[in-house]
Amino acid sequence: MDTIASLFSFITTPVSWIIVQFHKLYGAVFGADTGWAWGLSIVSLVVLIRICLIPLFVKQIKSMRNMQALQPKMKAIQERYKSDKQRQSEEMMKLYKETGTNPLSSCLPILAQSPFFFALYYVLSNIASGKTVGVINESLLDSARQAHIFGAPLASKFTDSPGKVEALQASLTDVRVVTAIMIIMMSASQFYTQRQLMAKNVDLTVKTPYMQQQKMLMYIFPVIFAVMGINFPVGVLVYWLTTNVWTMGQQMYVINQNPTPGSKAQDQYLHRLLKGATARGEVRSRRKRNVVSAIVAKGPDRNDNERRFISGLAKAGFAAQADGNVAKSDTAVADVEGSAAHKRQQPKRQTKAKRHTAGAQSGAKTSGDTDSEAISLRKEAPQDAKPKTAGKPAARQQPKAGQRKGQQRPKHPSSKK
Repeated sequence: MDTIASLFSFITTPVSWIIVQFHKLYGAVFGADTGWAWGLSIVSLVVLIRICLIPLFVKQIKSMRNMQALQPKMKAIQERYKSDKQRQSEEMMKLYKETGTNPLSSCLPILAQSPFFFALYYVLSNIASGKTVGVINESLLDSARQAHIFGAPLASKFTDSPGKVEALQASLTDVRVVTAIMIIMMSASQFYTQRQLMAKNVDLTVKTPYMQQQKMLMYIFPVIFAVMGINFPVGVLVYWLTTNVWTMGQQMYVINQNPTPGSKAQDQYLHRLLKGATARGEVRSRRKRNVVSAIVAKGPDRNDNERRFISGLAKAGFAAQADGNVAKSDTAVADVEGSAAHKRQQPKRQTKAKRHTAGAQSGAKTSGDTDSEAISLRKEAPQDAKPKTAGKPAARQQPKAGQRKGQQRPKHPSSKK
């Protein structure tokens, strides 16, 4: 870690200068040698860096959405050219070029932060060793070595020996308790940030290997940070915990205000938008009007969330306009009622017992009709017609082949004998 940090020593001067300027500000309030003054200086450094990286963060969000949308096409290319890796790579690059997608854009914020992270690590390592670095002179070095955050020196690590911790005027127990808590918080914030992205801001209708990779990273990244965290000074843990919390809050805002189409977050956002639009009869925010306008422009290409939004407006008596606002519309209500009336009703499937009962009743009805018909035929027969076997017991007839045993039903007069 020290070797990697030394590679970024060329920016230790600007990083140390920023920290010193914030230290002067907070030192006037909390005291120059306090952990609050030095700790808040590191926090302010993170905030300043993240504000400067907001354009890269926006680009990262767009790149991640484009990658999610391209996953089905990428999978089709991989299956089509699975035996030709070179052609597969060429088609992938062609797809990226046509859609204007850069796979590395999602890593830009982390890559941009890396020099500042390692420069801060280099500064704190020199403070722990009692060496001046950047614009931090002897007096600032002594002040930084005396600064403690909840009893742990700013430059101490979880893996420091008892002798090194005592040289910084602290106890080994305090250092390990504070660093362990900060490592757990750092890993937990990293896990929650990734989980928030996967649970709310991913199009659930697209099932691709990309989603499986993101789920794996959701569990791998916290473990990596936990393992690396035991070698970080307390000041670096403050830096990384602050940047994780910033990322979590920034991502939460983006998910709530500009969710991915087809995601759970979009469904929740459109539900809030529908509730506000129907209650006030208009869409007041310009950004929200742009959202409604984009949904109207999609037409039949809307996803399920957007169809529910348009249907909800129609049920409330409103129709979305091309300019992003809503207007009263009786036609929309009639269309919804008409579509509901003409909706095809599928017959309910009866149970086996009900089907058996219905069949038995139908058979009984048929049998009853046949018996009534036979009785009427006997009444219409002439009175003088006597059977040839009068006075003699009727001989029991043997059923013919294929004929049922027992008493047979009388045949209709029109039937052939």
